[in-house]
Amino acid sequence: MPASRALNVPAYRRFFLAQGVSLVGNWLSLTATGWLAYELTRDAFSLGLVVFAQQLPVLLLAPLAGVLGDRFDLRRLFVGLQIGCALHAAALAALSLSGRLTYDWLVALAVLRGLVNAAEFPTRQSLTLDLVGDRARLPNAIALNSSLFNLARMLGPAGAGLIIAHARVGWCYVLDAASCVPVILVMLRELRRSPPAVRPADGPRPHPLRALAEGLGHVVRSPGLRGPLLLVALTAFTGFAAATLAPLVAREFLHGDARMLGWLQGAVGIGALGSALVLSRSRSVAHLERRVGWGPLAIAAGQAVCACSAAPALTLVGMTVFGAGIVLTYAGSNTLLQLRVEADKRNRVMGLFSTAQSVYPLGGLAVGALAASPLGPRATILLNAAVCGLGGWVYLRSHRRPGPGAPAGRENGELRPESKSPTPVGSC
Repeated sequence: MPASRALNVPAYRRFFLAQGVSLVGNWLSLTATGWLAYELTRDAFSLGLVVFAQQLPVLLLAPLAGVLGDRFDLRRLFVGLQIGCALHAAALAALSLSGRLTYDWLVALAVLRGLVNAAEFPTRQSLTLDLVGDRARLPNAIALNSSLFNLARMLGPAGAGLIIAHARVGWCYVLDAASCVPVILVMLRELRRSPPAVRPADGPRPHPLRALAEGLGHVVRSPGLRGPLLLVALTAFTGFAAATLAPLVAREFLHGDARMLGWLQGAVGIGALGSALVLSRSRSVAHLERRVGWGPLAIAAGQAVCACSAAPALTLVGMTVFGAGIVLTYAGSNTLLQLRVEADKRNRVMGLFSTAQSVYPLGGLAVGALAASPLGPRATILLNAAVCGLGGWVYLRSHRRPGPGAPAGRENGELRPESKSPTPVGSC
């Protein structure tokens, strides 16, 4: 399938370009927050606590947010959530530029952003299919989303490092707030041009908790869904020690400043972008599944290098490998789930996928506590790398052969949901 197939759809093309601007702004904000948390406290646990505060609402509420996607117009919901993101960034900009931003405010606003993200993450995933309008285009659109996300991950932190070094950190938040405007305008245009993305279903709807239980039961009964979700949860808990402690790594391990932090985050983006291109060449679900299993091993290797190195160049290599592993795991798992899940449960499973990713705050809190303990940051990163690598090895062992009776094209067949042409895959 040509790389531009999904981009041939005008609605998706406009969203793709606007989303790129928004994602760069989001990474500016995330990098600035991590830097401020460490600068205000010089404490590894406090750095992990900010990560925990922003991601905990996603962990707790994303499954219910997935139910919302089945009941409301996705486009209207997405516009409201983007407005919330813009207001959050504007509040941080005002407090930072006025000199009133304290660590307590940073944590409180992180919680508020987490509440918005709990609904925004699964809504963004489900919106992709609505915009491309054809399941056959979905894997290509997910691959493009992944490439865009990781290009932003490369550009945003590097830009944040330059802004922090040469201006005031609050300008990162100003740009983040402004970056939400294009995607809001695109969605408002789509609302004027086409009918609602979700129409009310005929007949009575189940209670939201019952609908959530139905989605969870579907995952539990489906090994093809259960395995990737468990792997994502494991890597979310153990695979981000080096990323959580990146400000500490930049300052204490490498004796650098905000520019070094930007380079480290940019290296993650380079590895992730390359990995997304590799995933786009997967020929079958079984082939993709093997690459997903290699993801935690790459994460473990990259973290181990970061823990043991005192040389900036070698640490950058380690962060590049780490970034490649993150996309192999998350992007590949996202694609497996979207190809396998039943259409009427897509939003709920995407909510569970967001929850699995958002085990990250628990890992961030544990990493901060261990790094501040006598164990120290280097040993903490190595311990997490070992557990993450073990998880990848177990996943590879358990997926050596296709499961009996798995249907071709969904579980172990070609990556061709509704088309006989080769279909690249990937995710955001």
